[in-house]
Amino acid sequence: MCGIDSSEGVRVVSENRVKREQLRVFQARQVLQASKKKRLRTDQWLSLGGALVAVTLSALALVGYVTFGPGAPAKAPALELSENREWTGEILFGEVEVGITLDGVNAPQATANFVDLATKGFYDGVSCHSLSVEVVFVMQCGDPTGTGTGGPDYRFGPIENAPVTQRYPAGTIAMSRIGNDAESQGSQFFVVYEDSVIPNDAVGGYTVLGQITSGLAEFVAAYATPGTIDEVPNGAPAVAPDIRSITIR
Repeated sequence: MCGIDSSEGVRVVSENRVKREQLRVFQARQVLQASKKKRLRTDQWLSLGGALVAVTLSALALVGYVTFGPGAPAKAPALELSENREWTGEILFGEVEVGITLDGVNAPQATANFVDLATKGFYDGVSCHSLSVEVVFVMQCGDPTGTGTGGPDYRFGPIENAPVTQRYPAGTIAMSRIGNDAESQGSQFFVVYEDSVIPNDAVGGYTVLGQITSGLAEFVAAYATPGTIDEVPNGAPAVAPDIRSITIR
């Protein structure tokens, strides 16, 4: 005789409520960000040739599952580490050095996390493991396992500084996360190497952590232009850059 597991129904309802609350928080932050940025100049975008294309974000590798060790999960670095300011620095990808800025004002939690991991040497020797060459144009980095499933022993949120337009200009550095989970950010990030539209999912967009300010053309020529190993739209880069060092100040 078949029955219905009421506990499973309660769990699903609870998960749906959490997702709705995450989306509500994200949308409120979007309104605040939009009001802050009215004074900024309008960015010029490459034509995307028509309507927004719906895509499966998991196929584009814009996900980052964070592994947990035994015992109680560690906590993300304290928000105060961002110092609520802009940071500058350089990332050495193989032989290519790019200049960067980190937005500790509009993305304080993500900035605190990146500064903490970078100064501890977490990223040193870590290879960029995924490249997308169609629809969206991103290189994903920051997973010490090189599989897209690794990271530190904690996860964090919320989504910060995601663009209301869902447009991510070339040079954007943004945090990867699991689809439909605003609290799943870790160490993985992606570099947008060509203007891209990345649709929001059920909980919003992607935290814009910072920008590449110099060296993007060299990065693209060395690591994006060669494409993927199997010449597929989303896969391992044919030439995968290792992060040799990160300097932040």
